[in-house]
Amino acid sequence: MNTVVTASHLARHYEVGGGMFRKPGTVRALSEASFTIEAGKTLAVVGESGCGKSTLARLVTLIEEPTAGDLTIDGITATPDNWDKLRQSVQIVFQDPYGSLNLRHRVGAILEEPLKINRPKMSAKERQEKAREMMALVGLRPEHYDRFPHMFSGGQRQRIAVARALMLEPKLLVLDEPVSALDLSIQSQVLNLLLDLQERLDLAYLFISHDLSVVRHVADDVVVMYLGRPVEFGTKDSVFGHPRHPYTKALLSATPSTEPNPEKKRIKLEGELPSPLAIPEGCPFAPRCWKAQDKCRAERPELMGEPHPAACWFPE
Repeated sequence: MNTVVTASHLARHYEVGGGMFRKPGTVRALSEASFTIEAGKTLAVVGESGCGKSTLARLVTLIEEPTAGDLTIDGITATPDNWDKLRQSVQIVFQDPYGSLNLRHRVGAILEEPLKINRPKMSAKERQEKAREMMALVGLRPEHYDRFPHMFSGGQRQRIAVARALMLEPKLLVLDEPVSALDLSIQSQVLNLLLDLQERLDLAYLFISHDLSVVRHVADDVVVMYLGRPVEFGTKDSVFGHPRHPYTKALLSATPSTEPNPEKKRIKLEGELPSPLAIPEGCPFAPRCWKAQDKCRAERPELMGEPHPAACWFPE
């Protein structure tokens, strides 16, 4: 398999200024994120709001520079000097198809814009042919070329967004909650389209989601995030079938299932998610964990163990 992306100990911290009633501090939005994504494979990143999923997406799409760590895309280590070139290999599809498209431009102009910026030698005819080719690839009709985004449904707009992301023939798509803003009846259509495109184009996906039922459908590997840190990493079957971290087990217990399982009990987490400005000593999950012991509050565990690593001193 061809490795498209390798992340090694990625971190992103933000300095926060003080005010009248608070001291300056550092928000540790992401720390110690390491993974690889191969061509034709999907890595899903899951966790509740504030866990660092969107920060990771901004680093991988080269919107922001990491505070620490290394990011390699298609065999090239990303630095500010080569961002412009590498950005063409990584494209993003945003959560909200209503807000990610320019409503004043026709679909054809929206699709051709990346080519105008990054392929200045292409003729107008070549750009139009490429745009129409991508429209057909995502299931849009030829007459849609001259229409405006407000004339489409949410699912059709997301197809336009996917087509735009593919215009530069990237090797990695970052999918940031790509179906959460769509009706349930449309979500499966868009997910099946993404899976079909991945198979046909050998794309690598970084799939960010809070919906574990969607992740179960699309992912090959899963990384579970908590307070900016990976707490469990493994194949989809391993993580879903044998969750080792208590936080992962709690997330899975809250996921609706169509299969009857009378033994499944909802695990309700007590307490609030700690502030990233004041991450607890030891294991960050300890204040909400029903298995926490003195060692958990004193020492921070690293990802370790079999059959897949989990950052827990007393894994399931």
